[in-house]
Parts: sequence; structure tokens; C-alpha cells
Amino acid sequence: MKSRFTRLRGMPDLTPAGIAPWQQLEAVVRQVMRAYSYEELRTPLIERTSLFERSIGEATDIVEKEMYTFKDRNDESLTLRPENTAGCVRAALENGLLQPGSVNRIWYTGPMFRYERPQLGRQRQFFQTGAEVYGLAGPAIEAELILLSARLWRELGIFNAVQLEVNTLGDSEDRGRFREQLVDYFQAHRQELDDDSLRRLERNPLRILDSKNPDMQTMIKAAPSLHGNLSSASAEHYAQLLDLLSSQGITVTENRRLVRGLDYYSHTVFEWTTDKLGAQSAICAGGRYDGLLEQLGAKAMPGVGWAFGMERVVALMDNLQQSPEAAVPDVFVIASNEVSSAESLLLAEHIRMLMPQASVLHNTGAGSLKSQFRKADKSGARVTVVLGADELEQSTVSVKPMLKDEPQTTISREALAGTLERLLADSL
Repeated sequence: MKSRFTRLRGMPDLTPAGIAPWQQLEAVVRQVMRAYSYEELRTPLIERTSLFERSIGEATDIVEKEMYTFKDRNDESLTLRPENTAGCVRAALENGLLQPGSVNRIWYTGPMFRYERPQLGRQRQFFQTGAEVYGLAGPAIEAELILLSARLWRELGIFNAVQLEVNTLGDSEDRGRFREQLVDYFQAHRQELDDDSLRRLERNPLRILDSKNPDMQTMIKAAPSLHGNLSSASAEHYAQLLDLLSSQGITVTENRRLVRGLDYYSHTVFEWTTDKLGAQSAICAGGRYDGLLEQLGAKAMPGVGWAFGMERVVALMDNLQQSPEAAVPDVFVIASNEVSSAESLLLAEHIRMLMPQASVLHNTGAGSLKSQFRKADKSGARVTVVLGADELEQSTVSVKPMLKDEPQTTISREALAGTLERLLADSL
């Protein structure tokens, strides 16, 4: 039956058949975040539009073209969050987390919204997981965040399919000198710039370096380098980061065209990329944003973080055949027609109490035992427990292993827990 209502374009449903890799990803995230002592922060999906105008910048594609923005009944402009770094800073500031001398390691996960053209790895509603640290300067915490992400990729079985690209943006004085050189260079090559780059030339000339236009690549490669403008302190910061990563066995590709177009970014920026997903090569991006906290009303405080797109990580897991199979029940409970639904339901609840880690599916529909066994087989259940009139009278149950070459046996209720533990030992 066709529904009268359909989902919005770019906002896919996630059905039970495809949920298993998402659940695995979420479980690994929680496990790794706990190992690094990061604490979860949950923020609203909707924020005041001014938060993103201030943090992302009014003259950016996200704010100008991609945000879901509307007026509420009080005529206040609100926006579905397009990212969550700004929301986390706002929440940390509002809830008193950013005290002088304090250090906060937080993480978040949830949906974000951008009005973009839907394609593989890019939806209008998409999910991000991120980690943010407030209060620590220097390269050591940047290395920790990169190592944390590397641990995630290892646990998910995708580490060998991703590459780490790193660059430095120096400090504000370094970038000021570099910006002047870039503007002069691109002005001299103005006739080679596309429309997007011409707009960026006035607003964020560093973003021209990130252009994917093949006709501009030769000209971009010949552009001045920020590394020629680094102060000795900025160069030392970057060298220490590379040494820290090397000491931990992390292979780094230096990408001197990796930039961020927002003024509050400084020093380290990085991306994890893959060649397994076509054009959508970046799965995780991060960097140091010391200027953002002050820009949003906090006292000057260091900040650094990253976020990864969950759809892209799941797609990479699928590509590498690292996604788990769809969940199947451990135990399927069926009953003959002579047994009341109340009795079979009671048995299913009893098994759930005996085996709290097991998945127990109770067949609540009627039908012959033969048809119910077919349902159990189709479900992929590992064990079927049968309650018939004789079993009910004698306080026994019949147990049939579905995936092992063992016969159906009748056992006492007291022996049920031990029997199920043996039959399910490889799955619990």
C-alpha cells in the first residue's frame, strides 16, 4: 500500500534492515570516548540564527545558501543546526563550563541540516559525531584528538582505508601576511578564476586554495605558500605535532592547500580522507579554533576539535565489508494451539529474565507448529523454544537448535537456562 505521505528529499529513513552498522558505530564511539575520558554533551537541534551568523560568518555558502532558517511566532529567526561546534561553545558558555583554568573534553552526536543537492555521502539531514576540547593550547591535545579518531577507525576496521592530511594555518599575523600575498597573486590571475573564486577573493581568499575546479589547479599550485610566512613559534608548534604523531606510528600527508576560510581557525587543521567513496573523500575534519570562543562571548580560551560524517563512515564500512549483519533473534518462542497466549507470553518473559543479554522473539500469531517453525527459520533465530500441551502439563519445554545439527529435545524448566547458555555461547 502506497503512503499518501513521503519523506522530504535528502532526508532518508533508516530502516531496521540497515540499522546494524549504525548501532555498531555508535557503540564504538561511546566505548572510545569513554576510554579517553570525553563526556557527552547534548544540545538542541534549533538555535538562534545569529549564533551561526557570528560563528560561521554571514558571507559563507552555509549561511547564505544552505541553512534551514525560519521565523517563530515571536518573529525571532531560528535555524536548524548546520553543524554543532558553535552550539557546543554556546552550551558550554551558558552552563558555566568555561571557567578560567578549566579543561573540558566533550563529544556529541546527532543530526545536522543543510539545504544541499543530495548525493552519495551528502544529505540534507545528516549525522555527525564530534569531539571538542576547551582550555588546552599546544600540539599535545591536537595529537590526542587525532589519536582518538585513529582509534575509532581501527575499532571499526577502516583504518587501512583512510589517510591523514595535516596543515598549519599559523597564527593571525602569519595569515595576515599570507592573505596579502594571496590577494595580490589571484588579482594578477583574475581572468583564470571561476565565479565562486571571484567571490572568495573578496571574502575568504584562502578558500580559493580549496577549489576543485580542474582548470584552476595549475594556477593554484603556483600560488604563494603560507609556510613561507610562518613565525618561528608557529613553525615549532607544527613541527612538534608532526613529531608527536610520528612517535605514535601515525603516517601523515602534509597538504599545504588544506585550509579553513574562517578567521578564528589557527595553527593545526587536518582531515581524514579515503579513496573508496568517490568524490566525497573527506570523512572527518578538524582543527584548532582559538578565536571562536571569544567571538561567541567567552573569555579568550583555546579550542580544538573535529567532526566526522556518520553516513560516510557507514558507507566506508559497507565498502570494506566491515558492517555487521542485521540483528536476528537468539531465541524464538512458539506454542501449539492448545496453549493460551498468556502461557506462551509468560514463557518468553521467563526466558528474558533468565538470559538478559539474549534477544527473544515471541510468536504472538496463531498457526500450526509447522508454520511457526518456518517463521522461526526465516527469522534466523539460533534456538526455538516450543511450548505444547504436554510441556505445559509437565512443566517442561522443547528446545530445537536451528543453526546446529542437533535434534529437538525436551527438558525441564530448571534446565532451560543452562541449555540456552550452551547453545548461545558463541553469540552472547
